[in-house]
Amino acid sequence: MTPKTSPRRGHLPSFGTQVILGMLLGLVAGLVVKGLDPTGAVTTAATATFHTVAQVFVQLLRTLVPPLVFTAIVASVAAIRGLDNAVRLVAHTLVWFAITALIAVVVGIALGLMIQPGLHAGVAAEAAQAPGAVGGWLDFLKGLVPANYLGIGAVTKIADGAAITSVSFNVLQIIVAAVAVGAAAVKVGTKAEPFLVFMTSANQVLRQLLRWLIALTPVGSAALIADAVVNYGWDALSALGAFAGAVYLGLGLVLLGVYPALLLIHRLDPFRFFAVAWPAIQLGFLSRSSVGTMPVTEEVTERLGVPHSYAAFAVPLGSTTKMDGCAAIYPAISAIFVAQFYGVTLHPSDYALIAIVSVLGSAATAGLTGAVVMLTLTLSTLGLPLEGAGLLLAIDPILDMGRTAVNVAGQVLVPLIVAKRLGLTEASRSLVASNKQINEHIR
Repeated sequence: MTPKTSPRRGHLPSFGTQVILGMLLGLVAGLVVKGLDPTGAVTTAATATFHTVAQVFVQLLRTLVPPLVFTAIVASVAAIRGLDNAVRLVAHTLVWFAITALIAVVVGIALGLMIQPGLHAGVAAEAAQAPGAVGGWLDFLKGLVPANYLGIGAVTKIADGAAITSVSFNVLQIIVAAVAVGAAAVKVGTKAEPFLVFMTSANQVLRQLLRWLIALTPVGSAALIADAVVNYGWDALSALGAFAGAVYLGLGLVLLGVYPALLLIHRLDPFRFFAVAWPAIQLGFLSRSSVGTMPVTEEVTERLGVPHSYAAFAVPLGSTTKMDGCAAIYPAISAIFVAQFYGVTLHPSDYALIAIVSVLGSAATAGLTGAVVMLTLTLSTLGLPLEGAGLLLAIDPILDMGRTAVNVAGQVLVPLIVAKRLGLTEASRSLVASNKQINEHIR
């Protein structure tokens, strides 16, 4: 979503140019600070500044997510009731989630077999350690049940010997609660109309807050890039270069090959898709959070012609269950890496199992944090050592940037394809109306 520019600010570069300049500034600043004395006062102050600004920007985005999702879905459930194909719409969405995930995991398996990253690793087995969070198939069912009506919970972490408690929210639980409230409002009928009007009005207010926040994206981009360069750098990539290369190659093939091909098959313009979706894809890359990017993802999806009532339902659902980067490409290549590293032979049935886990696993780990959980689910299902996930933790933040960008792109792609197939996009509706007028004229 590109903020509107007032006439007095017309001399400023375009919003996209501002973001690119912010990224370049952040990259340069990060590299400069990275080259300074790590114990110096300047380095310490700069690192703290980068991290604080970056975290504040992402935290503000995440703050808007719960009320924005709740109000949007309650209103969309009421709006979608007028569509004759509402059930078909939901079914098509889930089917295309699965189709694109299956294509992505096949790409990941193929690259893992061709590049064989586990045979070219420069890390020692002693570096392996079992991760703290492990995925399980019951997590999906648990995640569906809201802990409270807002889906908000507390997370306690131990850092430097002290317990730090922070508030977190489960978007999947918020979606379930919002769908239930929306369905109840529809059942109540005319008496619930004021409530639905309020939900719609509140959603518009939240969208205005979002526009103001997105105007700060150039600053946030600079801080996020600088923070990533200073804290992670690229040193660890040398030991796992083949693995990182395979992952990013797979991400690139899906983002720039598979997605454009699917768009062309459905007679949609890939260039326009990336031009409009770029702010969301870029923010996903920088923030490493599909949930934090979700408000922007929904905005760009609507700009591509997807009706608000459908986008408000499909995008939040996709932000928790549609993750081609984290739940398909990455675990496929990672599982093959771990098997090759430990000398375990995988059979065709194992590769089929990887595909099944990748298609279903993103839902099973919905609401949990990070792709490591998805990876441990895949490894445990295949019977591979969970310690293998520990080998990859050093470069996980660097890989997570690309994974999240692909996740977000897929979360825009599927609603657009489904809307086009069912004639819900603006272009499709115009074409249908035009054809109807022509037919009436002929008659």
